[in-house]
Amino acid sequence: MKSSDYLMKREERVLFALRALYQSYGYTQYKMGKFEEYDLYVRNKDFLVSDGVITFTDTDGRLMALKPDVTLSIIKNTRDADSIVQKVYYSENVYRISGSTRQFKEILQTGLECIGDVDLYSLCEVIALAAESLDAIDGENVLELSHMGVVSALVGQLDLDPDVHEQVLHCIGEKNADGVPKLCPDGDIGGVLALVNAHGAPGSVISALRPFCTQGLAKAALDELETVSAILAQQGHAGIQLDFSIVNDMNYYNGIVFRGYIRGIPAGVLSGGQYDKLMQRMGRDARAVGFAIYMDLLERLGGEVRPYDVDTVLLYDDGADVPRLAQTVRRLAQAGRSVTAQKAVPEKLKYRQLLKFSEGGLEILESHD
Repeated sequence: MKSSDYLMKREERVLFALRALYQSYGYTQYKMGKFEEYDLYVRNKDFLVSDGVITFTDTDGRLMALKPDVTLSIIKNTRDADSIVQKVYYSENVYRISGSTRQFKEILQTGLECIGDVDLYSLCEVIALAAESLDAIDGENVLELSHMGVVSALVGQLDLDPDVHEQVLHCIGEKNADGVPKLCPDGDIGGVLALVNAHGAPGSVISALRPFCTQGLAKAALDELETVSAILAQQGHAGIQLDFSIVNDMNYYNGIVFRGYIRGIPAGVLSGGQYDKLMQRMGRDARAVGFAIYMDLLERLGGEVRPYDVDTVLLYDDGADVPRLAQTVRRLAQAGRSVTAQKAVPEKLKYRQLLKFSEGGLEILESHD
């Protein structure tokens, strides 16, 4: 391993890899400021991951907020264009109030958005990039897909009161098969129970749901999910599973939604989906799909064991020939080995090699190569 590899933190390496991945597919970086008007988040508070928004009053009297989300800002600051898909990626800090500690948090969030004339290809591309993003973080991962159209159609067939409808959706999200018949004692709940129990390889899950999705929206949504799954499999994305417990807010999401998990972290590190309804709520005609990666969760993987902090410690005395010392340090660095010039070895510093600089040249005092 090169010294530059182990001196770079895991998060930095992942971020570098993700940027290269997105740029290779023609996504351009979106940069934004730290602030947005608070009203943007009030009108779409249900879309936010956290309900806490950090606010302040600007010099002109407007109530402003430290941005808790990037997607809303991207929608606000882009424009519709016929037959065009705007493809952007971002790496931005978002600011939220922790749900557990109620303290302010600054979180690095990375992701991409595809806005405009989003078609089947665009949808497959974004989901494939989500899968490749997980691979860049850790080879042991799974990307789970759901479809809000299937969920909406099968639950809608029960013709429930709004409160009961929400409770049934909650049961699906919690995989609570016992709760559904209690809420719908007189309804034909076969399709909903199939959603609760559906999890695993796309082929088997779609076969289990097919008898309940024979017409209308349910059939069209399941057909789309089957097509997307087949295309992803053809591209070699083997870690794709279907799981309808991913039930996002139907006021914002309308099509395929997905969540990504990696080994060692119980929570989803990646979340995304189609949010055409959010676009409509914000007065836009375009369609949209995207995802976000919560980089702060990678801290749960623990720090990587780095064998050395630096390759070489170069000791020198007060009377050292400074020009020759500078040339020596530069030569070692250009040879690809990290080097720190010191008059004494810093406490707890891990190094491969300890050298002594003197008029006679370099003396090896210690080496672990």
